[in-house]
Amino acid sequence: MCVGMVASGDFAVARSFTPEKRACRPQRVPERLSRDRMVGVVMPRPARPEDLYSLRIPTDPQLSPDGNVVVFTLQTVAPAKDAYRHALWSVPADGTAPARQLTIGARHDGSARFSPDGQWLAFVSDRRLVAEELPGAPSAEEREDGKQVYLLSLHGMGGEARRLTDLPRGVDDLAWSPDGRRLVVATSSLGATREQDARRRGKRTDKVAPGDPPRSDYRYIDRLQYELNATGFTYDRTPRLWLVDVETGEARRLSNGRAPEERPAWSPDGKHIAFATNRRPDRDLGFRQDVWVVDVGSGRETRLTDGSDNFFGAPAWLPDGKSVALLGHRYPANAGSRSDVWLFATDGSDARGGGRNLSGRHDLMPWSAMNSDLTVSEDPRLAVSDDGRWITFAAPYGGAYELWRISTRDGEVERLTEGRQYISAFSQANRRGADARLAYIRSTPTELPDIHLLDVEGARASAAGESAAGGMVTARRVTELNSDALAGIRLVEPVERWVTVDGRQVQSWFIPPSHAAGRRSESPAPLVTEIHGGPHSLYGWSPFWEFQVLAGEGIGVHYANPRGSEGYGQDFNAANFRDWGSGPMRDVLAGIDALVADGLADTERLGVTGGSYGGYLTSWIIGQTDRFKAAISCRSVNDLTSQMMTGDIAGPHFGRLELGAAPWEDPDLYRALSPITYAERIRTPLLIQHGEKDLRTPIGQGEELFTVLRSLRRPVRLMRVPDESHELTRSGTPFRRVENAVQVRDWFRHFLVAGRRGLPPLPKERGGK
Repeated sequence: MCVGMVASGDFAVARSFTPEKRACRPQRVPERLSRDRMVGVVMPRPARPEDLYSLRIPTDPQLSPDGNVVVFTLQTVAPAKDAYRHALWSVPADGTAPARQLTIGARHDGSARFSPDGQWLAFVSDRRLVAEELPGAPSAEEREDGKQVYLLSLHGMGGEARRLTDLPRGVDDLAWSPDGRRLVVATSSLGATREQDARRRGKRTDKVAPGDPPRSDYRYIDRLQYELNATGFTYDRTPRLWLVDVETGEARRLSNGRAPEERPAWSPDGKHIAFATNRRPDRDLGFRQDVWVVDVGSGRETRLTDGSDNFFGAPAWLPDGKSVALLGHRYPANAGSRSDVWLFATDGSDARGGGRNLSGRHDLMPWSAMNSDLTVSEDPRLAVSDDGRWITFAAPYGGAYELWRISTRDGEVERLTEGRQYISAFSQANRRGADARLAYIRSTPTELPDIHLLDVEGARASAAGESAAGGMVTARRVTELNSDALAGIRLVEPVERWVTVDGRQVQSWFIPPSHAAGRRSESPAPLVTEIHGGPHSLYGWSPFWEFQVLAGEGIGVHYANPRGSEGYGQDFNAANFRDWGSGPMRDVLAGIDALVADGLADTERLGVTGGSYGGYLTSWIIGQTDRFKAAISCRSVNDLTSQMMTGDIAGPHFGRLELGAAPWEDPDLYRALSPITYAERIRTPLLIQHGEKDLRTPIGQGEELFTVLRSLRRPVRLMRVPDESHELTRSGTPFRRVENAVQVRDWFRHFLVAGRRGLPPLPKERGGK
């Protein structure tokens, strides 16, 4: 039991709660809009796919050390609609002025970090010096130097940034030393210069002479995990830690490991750096990660975590330098294992099976993945208070994603926020003792991401800039980034629903259909059920543009968190072990049955869709029942055997974690759990969507199902998306994201709204370069 001040919607209330008890609170259905259309009043219109071009999405909020300024990265769509632009913006924490743009890079400025004195901003950018564009200079593709670190003076909050690094393979991450004199960066460079880097890689730097044959471009592979979705071939691109002098830009390699080194965090005295890596033998045969500490002066390294099976990361030092807070687990429940907040001694004495699990008894699930096609899911963070008594983290609860803090003394938790919301990222600026200010990104199903502020004062939380009065204050939002883009657009609020299946409570949401005049249907309407990927992720109070587009077409949208979803404790998360199909299907269908029973869905006009694991379950469901009139299976898994042997998660470990065996260890199980086994039963009109550069669930998964269904003359269409990875609907090229939303809308409109039976006509523009 814990008591604290929590923010709810637009206000904060004092309340007590027990995390272990997840009450199912009934939610009020939004009132029906007036049917009267007033003369001269422009009624809001529903969301459209092309609205995506106008939306501005913030990420990575960073508070200045004094807590007075928030800097964040803002994503917008390029004028040609073929790429994104990322620039740094700032906003005063007191909300007295609107956000303003700080940088204008070529394409990407991001990963901004304040210097300890708040006078400088270090960030990474892909902008180029003029000298690099001169005739005869190596092209960006030849140099492979990617993003470099730039420094921006904050005297007057503006001016030209100066380039600090020139590492041959660019920079992926950075962190300031406590004295502000050095940066630690993560880079895949092996040498500080292009010549050194090429020599250590065994590459020649001289050009091929006229008449000579081209040099070999073969790739020789001797380990798994040599490629990464949305990145490509990573075999020789292993990030390692380097130190960079802020005055001179001189860089030197810090560590000697051969495995990727990520998430560096300086000790308070600046003498050590903690980082995450996997240096185990045969590290490519499993998903494991440890945290190490390196002595900056001597290079001596100490492992802090050392179990036979564990995954730890997100290091954050306590002020005394004797302990580090981590997120992670030791795989107690295979793939359904819950990440917890831990403390480990920095001298390595806790490494073998030790460490102190602070949050496990509360069964919260930090490091969970909330789904959204608008809000960006960011790396997990831990923030420690100035007195070392509290650790702030984010975790889901009841479909929301909230901010929490946990006591390092007794493990008691306080919930800092509460609402129907998704808090996707945060930053903390410490004050005296336990006091701190938090900047965070908040979104809801009808509110796009914006920057919010929260002050934590001892054992109480209040909105930034306000004083607590009678236990209630007004929340402070300091940006309104999409007010213009959303003007005149009506977004529909979902209704929370619960069903009980096999003794478990399953949470779901229903977005009622909404017509252009803002009217709600009084009779059962078409319904599309959306299924999330993972399988270990979750739906919740987050925005989804695709859902709003469907609702605007008069189609209700139902989405649920079946067994195996995160956010409801470890037992629920692990409940789909060796059961990817039948059990989760029962959870999803129970929600549909309840909507039909309540008169909200027309049983003759049902559709189903999902992506990744959601595509798997879509393919599975239509192979078990003919009740759906249309389906879309996106970037799906259809053959579990070939899935576990190709792509960026190929190997034995993922299959053992999810199904208890690798494909060659239990082929009968893999055959029984693969949707392709039941493809002959499928008669539902099916659109198969797959990115041609998908390395998570390679396109062969879609091709296999298409081949079977077309051979059987079933109603099926394959939509191959060029140059797109597994992330098409979340971060794909803007015009392709819009086209995908159009195809989803049109497919379901054809079958569920118009009531057609045959396949719709092919789009007039069909690409195919």
